[in-house]
Amino acid sequence: MKKFLSLALALIMVLSLAACGNKNDTPTPDNSGDTQQTEETKGLTPAERAKEFITIGTGPTSGIYFPIGGAFATALKEYGYQTSAEATNATGQNIQNILNGDAEIAIAMQDAVMQAYTGTGAYEGKGEAGDLRALMRLWPNYVQLVTVSSTGIKSVEDLRGKRVGVGAANSGVEINARMILNAYGITYNDIKPDYLAYGEAIDNMKNGQCDAVFVTSGLPNATVMDLSVQYDMVVVPIDGEGREKLVSEYPYYAKSVIPANTYNNTEDIEGLFVYNIMLVRKDLSDAMVYDMLEGIFQNISTIKASHNAADKNIDITFGVDDIQLPLHPGAEAFWKDNGYID
Repeated sequence: MKKFLSLALALIMVLSLAACGNKNDTPTPDNSGDTQQTEETKGLTPAERAKEFITIGTGPTSGIYFPIGGAFATALKEYGYQTSAEATNATGQNIQNILNGDAEIAIAMQDAVMQAYTGTGAYEGKGEAGDLRALMRLWPNYVQLVTVSSTGIKSVEDLRGKRVGVGAANSGVEINARMILNAYGITYNDIKPDYLAYGEAIDNMKNGQCDAVFVTSGLPNATVMDLSVQYDMVVVPIDGEGREKLVSEYPYYAKSVIPANTYNNTEDIEGLFVYNIMLVRKDLSDAMVYDMLEGIFQNISTIKASHNAADKNIDITFGVDDIQLPLHPGAEAFWKDNGYID
């Protein structure tokens, strides 16, 4: 019996040694029971993405909101979304469309956005639009006041008594015009306001039916460029105490210059700019908003190719420091993950 037990033990030892000799030096861990995620999944799957339809609010077909907004639609479509770029009256309508749920994202000037958000300025008495949220910063809009030499207008103060194209009523351009005039102590009672989009107002100026026109856009603006080629155009500086007042009271305005030779100007011209931002619906999921930003920057070359202003100013490296409006939580997570928010 003892002999039998000894033989059995010896056999077991041999089999154990053989088994050990056949194992890899580094065993493969068994993860079958490890189902806990260390980080919340962000973004959408391709299947989820394909079910979502994104409407982008742009602007009039004559301006630069339209081609750049169209490029955003193309970039997101390339990423797997269903998209549509809608021509609008620009900032004012885009703000309303976001609040009404008629657009998922939309381009708007930040000064008008902040007035809507706080219920001040042009939006005084209309309540605070507290549901507005930002997705990303876009390009700077330069406030340009243009005329022709025959009017004799050389300063903002010279606009008194003149026919002035101030932009479509409640548009971003019109809000700019009103604020700038007020900073110089001028009201609409002191001028003859023409509530037309700047393209139409410039056509009227060519026909002698308008004296000066406010244009707010990236540089150069094609409509203004056309005017400078056909006529002895003058870009009126926005400078002095009026500009100082605007910059000190409203953080979304910044001093700027229109560089020499942008149009027919041989010297830099003092002025102002305000950033455009991309608005996003507050009720979109964090995952979808995060995912949209990933798609936008994955296909950023499509957007940059749409216009010079986009090429120079829309890039992930510019971050979101210039945005005054609260970010959507999904956008905040994206910008944090990319190192642009602490």
